[in-house]
Amino acid sequence: MDRVAAARDDLFAALPDEVEVFYAAKANPHPELLRELRTGGCRAEISSVGELDAALRAGFPGDRILYTGPGKTTAELAEALTRGVRLFSTESPGDLRRVGETALRLGLTADCLLRVNNATGAAATGIRMTGVPSQFGFDSETLPGLAAELREIPGTRVAGLHFFPLSNAKDEASLIAEFRHTVATAAALQEELGVTFRFLDIGGGFAAPYAVQGTRPLYRELRDALARTLDEHFPGWRSGAPQVACESGRYLVADSGTLLTSVVNVKDSRDHRYLVLDAGINTFGGMSGLGRILPVSVEPHESVGADGTPASLAGPLCTPGDLLGRGVPLPALAPGDLLTVPNAGAYGPTASLLMFLGRPAPAEIVVRGDDLVSASRIEHTRIYDHGQAL
Repeated sequence: MDRVAAARDDLFAALPDEVEVFYAAKANPHPELLRELRTGGCRAEISSVGELDAALRAGFPGDRILYTGPGKTTAELAEALTRGVRLFSTESPGDLRRVGETALRLGLTADCLLRVNNATGAAATGIRMTGVPSQFGFDSETLPGLAAELREIPGTRVAGLHFFPLSNAKDEASLIAEFRHTVATAAALQEELGVTFRFLDIGGGFAAPYAVQGTRPLYRELRDALARTLDEHFPGWRSGAPQVACESGRYLVADSGTLLTSVVNVKDSRDHRYLVLDAGINTFGGMSGLGRILPVSVEPHESVGADGTPASLAGPLCTPGDLLGRGVPLPALAPGDLLTVPNAGAYGPTASLLMFLGRPAPAEIVVRGDDLVSASRIEHTRIYDHGQAL
């Protein structure tokens, strides 16, 4: 928890005081982390009713939550609105209409951000999230032509824009360039849409090492650079016209977590060594096992001063895709030895194949200094339908 607080403080220090920060709960929805970030001044960005429930239980009021995502169903929207959420990021005219129709049935009006799939970007590094055909966001070149339609959808107010152009920028210069490009694009769209924005979410891109050795970067130039850009394009931003926000997931929690895993077996196969561990893609980085995101290449602390045979780190699952790393340099290890993997606080169990093969979820231990905060384990329970809707 000390590392979470330090990351939060570092991010706040890197941004102008007037800029709000949303914590992207998908990075790690553990209730203790959510609670710590809320008490430190963060808002919550969610994309499911499960994350909504976690945020509310952690003490976030509904009006401090942004609901995002391309697949918001009518039932999910109704639950979010009923529980106090009023700010939604919308991805298309159909998404915006669904929010409005649901709000109208409840006698409410929803403030909606238009997520922008920008045609261009500035940063040459990091994971680009825009500029290609996508289920995410309105294509920026089509937005002006939709302005009249979007302004008149009952049950909604167009409150502003939402950008998320890249993830995990490689350096501060790239991050600053992307924010400058985003703010300039937002100002141009405000004029073309004929809407005075009340809210502007310019996204994130803040970096952190993922399951490898390294330290979270500090952004020493961003604060002044972003303030100057906002002064140029949105002169009233310092007084909240519009309210400007950023969002972050991995930066806030990645270096707070350490994965502890034991060696179950050491196996040599055709001049290749395998360390079979009790943690695999069911525990950490599971979606990478499907070849989709976050390719896992863990670098345990124990690789420092390695003098053994490089080995592949295999998990316990019955699939050849269950690998956490290949050719990892390690000291000579034996069954029962413990490996520790740093910077594992983001995209862990809830981003993994947690139910595959029915193995138990890992224990999650939360500490503050030397004090134990909590020890817990996620469990899945099957609920049977006896003629009733679940």
